[in-house]
Amino acid sequence: MARERMSSVDTAWLRMDSARNLMMIVGVFVFGARLAYDDLAAVIEQRLLRYGRFRQRVEPDATGYAWVDDEVFRLERHLKRARLPGAGGARELQRLAARLAVQPLDPAHPLWQFHLVENYDGTTALVTRMHHCIADGIALVGVMLSLTDASPPAAPPAAPARRAARGAAELESSPWEPYLEPLTRGAVAAIDATGTLVTKSLGIVAHPDRLVDYAQVGAQVVRDALAILLMSDDTHTQLKGTPGGRKAFAWNDPLPLHEVKAVCRGLGASVNDVLLSCAAGAVRRYLMGRGDAVPEDGEFRAMVPVNLRPASEPIDELGNRFGLVPLCLPVGIANPVARVREVRRRMEELKAGYQPIIAYLLLGAAGVLPQVVQTQVLEYLGNKGSAVMTNVPGPTEVIRMAGVPVSRMMFWVPQSGDIGIGVSILSYAGGVQFGVMSDTELCAEPQAIIDGFAPEFERLVLALAMLPNGFLLGRELAPGELEHALLLE
Repeated sequence: MARERMSSVDTAWLRMDSARNLMMIVGVFVFGARLAYDDLAAVIEQRLLRYGRFRQRVEPDATGYAWVDDEVFRLERHLKRARLPGAGGARELQRLAARLAVQPLDPAHPLWQFHLVENYDGTTALVTRMHHCIADGIALVGVMLSLTDASPPAAPPAAPARRAARGAAELESSPWEPYLEPLTRGAVAAIDATGTLVTKSLGIVAHPDRLVDYAQVGAQVVRDALAILLMSDDTHTQLKGTPGGRKAFAWNDPLPLHEVKAVCRGLGASVNDVLLSCAAGAVRRYLMGRGDAVPEDGEFRAMVPVNLRPASEPIDELGNRFGLVPLCLPVGIANPVARVREVRRRMEELKAGYQPIIAYLLLGAAGVLPQVVQTQVLEYLGNKGSAVMTNVPGPTEVIRMAGVPVSRMMFWVPQSGDIGIGVSILSYAGGVQFGVMSDTELCAEPQAIIDGFAPEFERLVLALAMLPNGFLLGRELAPGELEHALLLE
């Protein structure tokens, strides 16, 4: 029986399961027409099962864990039929996703399962669950996109030993790379620029003139490491506490992406800056609506996964290759324009640093430590935040699976430690989808957070509409000029 050693980072995610938070990436797809079970099964046989991980189970041994072929693999065990009660609408689909999100996957078999919902709102939906030890969210989104009709013909990937021996130049790039760029590209740039500090330091002997550059990089790494290790708690709110282990899901009707981009141009900000600011505003609305005092310096820390894969690495290289950055959303700022500006400033700081790489190394180290020590390390990281947040750009055009159009797609990564809120922002086919997964002990009605997202965006639209004609045309604005024109400062 073939065995393949599990990496230390993947081991860390495998061992992170708890009664409060299972380490599963949950996806929801809604189709524009009915998708037959047999047609979906054929797509999975042809495209998903070419990835060895989806036919392999996890087996412990004396030194850790290994991937082993499941000799009794049956697709029927992993692809299930489901029917919603009552009207079979969004609320029923959300409740089904919530129930599945707290059901452990069977460790005796490959750690994934799909439920095809055959009576959702007159059409079909799909709820997917995949354990985080198989791969991170970026890779698994790529895997799911490879099931669509736009993906290249499925061919068995090279065996692990052969793949490891191939040079980087031989690797085929993924057709989905434009959709899977990381939230903070600076993390990848940092790896390309510095590599391992030990290896780079050898170049000082041959190039002593670079000593200052290396010293600056080293000082930044030290500062970022201390920032993680000495991280203070964010503002205490009712969204922080001890999760109870039950989940609730909610999502919005997508915002038109062209409207979001128009606001971005008007503010001189990125799409990420605007969307994260709207998320911060939605959280602020929720907290204030439930009696939480939100001080002006109030912060809501979200742990944001950052892709660390080189652009040349194909999506069939599964496993976890990401770091985490702690992004403090300024929920204390009431002014929507000032909030966008502050989010942008904080994002620029994160892009210039090395926190994603440091967090990745911490996860790798945790995977080889005794589980009790690993738990303490990961609980520390988890308990410093209030949410896990992902922001993934998806396909710009409607995609199809087995000939059936996908009208909506969403993904949520798991929360660790005592984090009970998961926020997902995903752009797809001209719309921006905002979704929340919450622990019901901390937030029983995540729809109340969702409902604040669009109004916060509309406040930005209204603010720009108040500007004089031509104010934004043909010139760069001085710092604070926009806010002054809007009488916001």
